[in-house]
Amino acid sequence: MRRRHRKLRDHGRERVRRRGKIKVYGAGVDEAAKLRVMVVDDHPMWREGVARDLAEAGYEVVAAVGEGAQAVRIAGSVRPAVVVLDLQLPDRSGVEVIQGLLASCPDVRILMLSASGEQQDVLDAVKAGATGYLVKSAAREEFLAAVRRTAEGDPVFTPGLAGLVLGEFRRLATVTRAEDPDAPRLTERETEVLRLVAKGVTYKEIAERLVLSHRTVQNHVQNTLGKLQLHSRVDLVRYAIERGLDE
Repeated sequence: MRRRHRKLRDHGRERVRRRGKIKVYGAGVDEAAKLRVMVVDDHPMWREGVARDLAEAGYEVVAAVGEGAQAVRIAGSVRPAVVVLDLQLPDRSGVEVIQGLLASCPDVRILMLSASGEQQDVLDAVKAGATGYLVKSAAREEFLAAVRRTAEGDPVFTPGLAGLVLGEFRRLATVTRAEDPDAPRLTERETEVLRLVAKGVTYKEIAERLVLSHRTVQNHVQNTLGKLQLHSRVDLVRYAIERGLDE
């Protein structure tokens, strides 16, 4: 194992340092420019494998831990942009961990990576604040791309689950959608982007449809989040559906 770690260091691909039960991964080049990710999974082999895949793909894995309480406790110090979180943990439920992470790091994005594809598990995670949800049967490249998209605020779901989430939001939407006179006013372009967001269209697809840059679409979404005092794109989808903007 030591020879394996030394070999990886020699190639500048991975560094590993131990802090009790916490493993911190990082690449030796341009660390500040890398996307910071924390992995939370109670299965050591799976956790280590996910962390290695991320590090080899150029992500900075700031921590890999096996307990929800530990993840919540260190999140504020390691400052991940994305947390890859297993749903089933020995000490806390995934929903409790999501809530704890968002309480300590309101801007963190959470990508669920779970063996369960049960509808209720997916809906509970999203309602608690998860940005996306993949089942563990996802391909490596699909997972790595999902982490990047999650960091950008793009809800990423295993095929078939996105429709489930949107359907649930519609079911819960208010039947009578009275206009709130105190609601912040959005620009025409912000409303146009919001309608597409509510339909599950990705940032890239929105940019192509509206002939805008990807960055401009992101800026519109961030401005809308600020005006509406919401925290994630999932919140935006719920807000838009409640007001019938997806129709």
